[in-house]
Amino acid sequence: MDNKEQAAEILLSLTPLEVGGLKEGINFFRNKSSGKNYILYKDKNHLRACKNMCKHQGGLFIKDIEDLVGRSVRCTKHNWKLDVSTMKYINPPGSFCQDELVIEMDENNGLLLIELNPPNPWDADPHPPEDLAFGEVQITYLTHACMDLKLGDKKMIFDPWLTGPAFARGWWLLHEPPSDWLERLCQADLIYISHMHSDHLSYPTLKKLADRRPNIPIYVGNTERPVFWNLKQSGVPLTNIHVVPFGTWQKVDQNLRFMILMDGVHPEMDTCIIVEYKEEWKAQFIKTERKKLLNYKAQLVKDLQPRIYCPFAGYFVESHPSDKYIKETNTKNDPNELNNLIKKISNVSTWTPQPGAVLDLGRMLKDPTDSKSIINPPSGTKIYKDSWDFESYLKTLNDAIEDEIFLRSSWIKEYFTWAGFKNYNLVIRMIETDEDFNTLPTGYNYLVDFLDLSFPAERPSRDHPYEEIRSRVGVIRHVVKHGLLWDDLYIGFQTRLQRDPDIYHHLFWNHFQIKLPLTPPNWKSFLMQQV
Repeated sequence: MDNKEQAAEILLSLTPLEVGGLKEGINFFRNKSSGKNYILYKDKNHLRACKNMCKHQGGLFIKDIEDLVGRSVRCTKHNWKLDVSTMKYINPPGSFCQDELVIEMDENNGLLLIELNPPNPWDADPHPPEDLAFGEVQITYLTHACMDLKLGDKKMIFDPWLTGPAFARGWWLLHEPPSDWLERLCQADLIYISHMHSDHLSYPTLKKLADRRPNIPIYVGNTERPVFWNLKQSGVPLTNIHVVPFGTWQKVDQNLRFMILMDGVHPEMDTCIIVEYKEEWKAQFIKTERKKLLNYKAQLVKDLQPRIYCPFAGYFVESHPSDKYIKETNTKNDPNELNNLIKKISNVSTWTPQPGAVLDLGRMLKDPTDSKSIINPPSGTKIYKDSWDFESYLKTLNDAIEDEIFLRSSWIKEYFTWAGFKNYNLVIRMIETDEDFNTLPTGYNYLVDFLDLSFPAERPSRDHPYEEIRSRVGVIRHVVKHGLLWDDLYIGFQTRLQRDPDIYHHLFWNHFQIKLPLTPPNWKSFLMQQV
């Protein structure tokens, strides 16, 4: 197949009468047979069209009652707004563009809404399927997003977060991983790490691995922000990291190959993987936000029709005592509830894994009712963690509080100049706090005006959006000192935010979560200049 070949799929058909009834501005349509929703925008004789699905988390767009000119729609999930006349998102500003659909008119003035699908890269160089013997392919769940795949005589491990916290100190493992997890890591033929978030790229875990086997092959995708951008600073001596292009088969042996693909939601930093072994079964792990509605996930499984579905990568807990409020309010989708919903609307087999549980794919494919296809841990095995080593990890964070850098307020200008975000009409107030997010009397409390990268004593008189960011002092100073991404603050629950107006500033957060410089601030030079 030619790599440039495209296949057209008709998503919606309108009769000439329906076309004649199109009103100026926004028109909503639903394909009754597929259940899918679409938007057509009419401007005199010009038409544009897109799927009625928000790029953020798949929400449905409705009429935006605040839009007086009839060009924008609002997502029912998180109030993201799309200007359908330009196919650009208004809120968050400067963020995404909606993918447009092709509009064709037939000979009777009817209308066809068409999607052009480029060929799937995994369809290139197809291998003939072969049967799997019992025990030949086994998937063992370890914890969170970490899976151990036995494929013939090879072993792959995915996203090993098996000790310590993620996102500074915000996430801790919910499950107790099998006691032999380190031996499993050391014996793997290769490790795949999907992206740089610390619940997938865990330096505490990799440090223990590198102490035993620093040259283990590790594979990552060629993302805009390198997965291992912070390797040197981490001090973890891994020596065999492979950065591979997207959409190309990586051959392990004559039976096993894998392909790393861009993630559809966060292509600049996240990836997923397809693994092919003998029979053309594909383990495709698509990274999605955990807050997607259960019905949306269930419908996605129904549409994709995998042989088996396993919800994972959401098994964390806010276990630190200071995060008790977050733990009580940040309720998560229950995997059993999701799997039960999937069973109601489809024939897809489901698996809610426990640490050390093993799926025998050969058995499952032959007979989903085979009781031996899934082997759970022995009775009495510890499933959930009930203790965490807080102090050793928190000491690393809190060591930054008394660092010499923060004895001089000029660190603020030095840091934000290094960060390099400016020429954007946004003013933020950064407030250092105690554990309970109360203003710290001895902490810093300052303004940053990103329009000209100044640090005013008071908010400017011009019209400007404003954000107040309250951050626990130990974490914010640790992030600043080491030039880390702000995911530790944002995803790690170490901040409290107030926005006026309540608009998510994608360009600002995207910069501090992905686009900070790859080398940390030169604090040594900074301190020498202060003498």
